[in-house]
Amino acid sequence: MEAVWNHVAGLENPADIISRGMIQVQLQYESLWFNGPHWLKLDEHNWPSAHQIDEEDFDPLDLEAKSMATALAVVTPSDIFSLRSSYTHLVRLTAWLHRFRYNSQPANRDNRRCGPLTTLELEDALHALVKFSQQESFSLELADLTNGREVRESSKISSLHPELKDGILCVGGRLRHASIATRRKHPYILDHHHPFTYMVVVHYHRKMLHGGQQLPTNARNLVRKVHECVPCFRVKPKIQDQLMADLPPERVTPCPPFQRVGVDYCGPFQVSYPYRLSRPVKIFVAVYVCLVTKAVHLELASDLSAQGFIATLKRFSSRRGKPEIIMCDNGRNFVGARRQLDELRRLFNNQQFQASVVRSSAEDQIQFWFIPARSPNFGGLWESAVKSFNLLLKRTIGVHTLLYDEMQTILTQVEAVLNSRPLTPLSNDPDDYEALTPGHFLIQRPLTAIARTGGI
Repeated sequence: MEAVWNHVAGLENPADIISRGMIQVQLQYESLWFNGPHWLKLDEHNWPSAHQIDEEDFDPLDLEAKSMATALAVVTPSDIFSLRSSYTHLVRLTAWLHRFRYNSQPANRDNRRCGPLTTLELEDALHALVKFSQQESFSLELADLTNGREVRESSKISSLHPELKDGILCVGGRLRHASIATRRKHPYILDHHHPFTYMVVVHYHRKMLHGGQQLPTNARNLVRKVHECVPCFRVKPKIQDQLMADLPPERVTPCPPFQRVGVDYCGPFQVSYPYRLSRPVKIFVAVYVCLVTKAVHLELASDLSAQGFIATLKRFSSRRGKPEIIMCDNGRNFVGARRQLDELRRLFNNQQFQASVVRSSAEDQIQFWFIPARSPNFGGLWESAVKSFNLLLKRTIGVHTLLYDEMQTILTQVEAVLNSRPLTPLSNDPDDYEALTPGHFLIQRPLTAIARTGGI
């Protein structure tokens, strides 16, 4: 039997009451909900006239495809950057739109994507956003490269020798055969006036815990603008010029990382324990700095006693190796630690045991060098590390009191950021944007960089 469908207007449709919502007080007086449209009690020829639609008049697959095209046409590449102000939210929104388009195609009906967004989907969404921004900013350059022509010299990116990689404008250069990731050899080119570029800079500014302005060239003005965010402005220090003295031999003589270190305390900070109902307790942070590579190691200290410092030194030595020289302030806690270590060493030497553990412990002597009392300028390296640590920590947690585990987590993140700060360019090639960081001496790359194998 052929089915015939008629249209019921929304004002006369009882189902719209449920779909649009109605409070109980109003529902009890709504006759449409209890009795339906008044014309249902009349003969069929007295019903309101409506256009009849037969099932044979349309193809369900064709209707689904047209609906998908209409839905996707609402968001165009030109206005997608105004939908979200966050880089992460914009990338995820683009990934969801791509998944919707993929799942709506009839060919993919039996192989639809579901579940959380995958890394590949997020990468594709990022590539799409980069393409959209480049189409708006570098349309002439894209046209020239697509047609096999060189970028004209009047272009503002001609000095970058741009190339097309999967339809994306990338920096050229002479690192084609380097065994590093393709994105590091050929970074994407973004216009610093485009809103997407601003989102990217803000995202990594916050991801690097409100770090400094060390980013690629031609974007420093934008980075400087982002660096003036509210948390950074509140803790921005006053810069003073100091006459620098010659570096001591301990700073310029090569050695393995953390063989010669400087140490200082900073704090106090407030932490709480989830299993305690008492008030938050005070803790301190011991900042160990390699005198040669400027690598940083952070350890929590329960107090300012000699025992607390020795505990941090044991944890530091167990993970970084025993240092040869430790330079530190002439504080009471450090003096007490030296005296206790000397007594421990004499105790080991006086023992008659010949076990290898006792012999190695007696031979592991650490030299403590103390700077003059009340002279922090003699320890500028670790004082600078303490300042950088305080800036990153305060910009990140503000006045909040963290749990002990949360404090441990944020310490390791700050340590990774400090060990990823650029020290000097790796080469004299102007097209090489890689910089030497303390992380290169530890794991051969910045600690905040994505781990990739070979040239993938």
